[in-house]
Amino acid sequence: MAMTLLEKILASHSKFDSVKPGQIVDIDIDVRAARDFGGANVVKNIRDHGLSVADPGKTLFTFDCNPTGSDQKYAVNQHACRLFARENGINVYDIDAGIGTHIMIDLGYVVPGSTAVSTDSHANILGAVGSFGQGMGDMDIAAAWNSGKIWFKVPPSVRINCSGEISRDLSAKDFVLNLLGKFGANTLLGYSIELYGNCIDKMTLDERITVSSMATEMGAIIILFPPSEEVILYCKEHSVRDFNPVFADADAVYEKTFDLDVSKFVPMVSRPGEPHDTVDVKAVAGIKIDSAFIGSCTNGRVEDMQKAAEILRGRKVAPGVVLKIVPATDAIWNKCLKEGLIGIFKNAGALVSNAGCAGCAAGQVGQNGLGEITISTGNRNFPGKQGKGSVYLASPGIVAASAIAGHITTPDNIPAVPSSYRITSKLLSTEKVIPGKKHSAQKPSSLEGKAWLIQKDNIDTDMIFHNKYLAITDIKEMGQFTFDNLKDHEDFAKKAGAGDIVVAGKNFGSGSSRQQAVDCFISLGISCIIAESFGAIYERNAINAAFPVIVCKTLNELDLMNGDMLNIDIKTGAVINLRNKKITMAEPFSEVQYTIYQRGSLLG
Repeated sequence: MAMTLLEKILASHSKFDSVKPGQIVDIDIDVRAARDFGGANVVKNIRDHGLSVADPGKTLFTFDCNPTGSDQKYAVNQHACRLFARENGINVYDIDAGIGTHIMIDLGYVVPGSTAVSTDSHANILGAVGSFGQGMGDMDIAAAWNSGKIWFKVPPSVRINCSGEISRDLSAKDFVLNLLGKFGANTLLGYSIELYGNCIDKMTLDERITVSSMATEMGAIIILFPPSEEVILYCKEHSVRDFNPVFADADAVYEKTFDLDVSKFVPMVSRPGEPHDTVDVKAVAGIKIDSAFIGSCTNGRVEDMQKAAEILRGRKVAPGVVLKIVPATDAIWNKCLKEGLIGIFKNAGALVSNAGCAGCAAGQVGQNGLGEITISTGNRNFPGKQGKGSVYLASPGIVAASAIAGHITTPDNIPAVPSSYRITSKLLSTEKVIPGKKHSAQKPSSLEGKAWLIQKDNIDTDMIFHNKYLAITDIKEMGQFTFDNLKDHEDFAKKAGAGDIVVAGKNFGSGSSRQQAVDCFISLGISCIIAESFGAIYERNAINAAFPVIVCKTLNELDLMNGDMLNIDIKTGAVINLRNKKITMAEPFSEVQYTIYQRGSLLG
């Protein structure tokens, strides 16, 4: 049977000769990683369930979220992971190493055709080398460490054919922001995307990493590049094992195919709040900024640093503007030092930090304050993700040029005199802490509860459970913080009752892989969440935690009002509005989901 690129990778790591979309398979995982915030929970799950580590040589910790150790809870969690690693012979890429997914590529852990999982929601960045990478919650990772396998539902595949040539003034970041502008956050939700075309073949490894790193923001499972000769050679030079690159069959069947003329792509910027809210940079040119950031797993490679240095050379950051630069790995940092780039950055007035994830992990430089306007090369600008300010997303060239200008601009339009500094807002008081609630342990097949209508699409995990609480591992403490970063629902935890049902729109739980965004509802005693669709990682985390998440694309047929009583049969999918007796059908639980639900968890 002809297969797509992802299907061939998954089949080669399963007991089947071929796989097809919708099929649930156990797949062997070549590389199993945990980061510093997820790692402590992985260790806890393994210890609590008396599990062992199947193959320490394929298992690793990467401390990239808080490489400065600036938070006491992070420091405690990191140390717990180090102790566990010593006991079990696991490699630790500590606070001096950098971003785990980049390390996996550069040190040859992953190669074209391999499989890897991590507690990093951007593990799908490995699609840059034609490898299957997936972010998963700490329960999934614990199971993978214990058995070397994990269940996975084969996603449908999409093929995007790119014709034409990319303009010389466009970067890989502009390329993927154009894709986001076209497809948004949920058009390709749950799909595996493959890119083809002459312009794709020419992309460097660094450029491919930038594009693949934003698959999560598109709602996709992964963006896969067929490996080029350059990528194959790079991986062979760095690999710890032999491999044969994998390609899609010529007659592979794709659920959807799109043809794009990339010559029409323009330099783009994402406006604050949503990565897919992209506009031509001309639409936001002139907006005054307070800070700028260059780095992240999306734009922390050598080529990104070189582009920034090219623009910053001999120039100064605008008065009142803070520029922070964070290379993705220590090897890249040292290359920047050897090439003189660090000196250029420092002479321009930038702060250069040690390698790591930086701002979007809330554990290092890159955070902004209330009222602050930042332009960033990161991949996310959800409210609260990089701080309390507003974040525009752009390419390294645009960010560097804007830092010099003091306002958003392009490298070819840097003014002789920068914009003057101005105060934009005042700080507000701190948030109120709300006590948590207990939850019921019953697992009925019919759920009934009061509906909470959250009428918004693309509710991400930072809105559900903000990253500043990620060091919390006690589920009893999590409920009080549920939705406290979601506008108009900050008091949800105080008002919600045990047994209530959350009703949401499309792509609920997009964004990061944090398990806490599921566990906070369990903490409150919420009986289930029913939505039009879920973020792929979020849905897995909920299923594995035995927390019911129900997909229903016809919720509008219920004529729901806030507070209506709902009855949901998870076996049949029947959903009834008890107020008006209207009925619609949701997707019933799969055998895997129902089994895990009855067991109490994936590890139960």
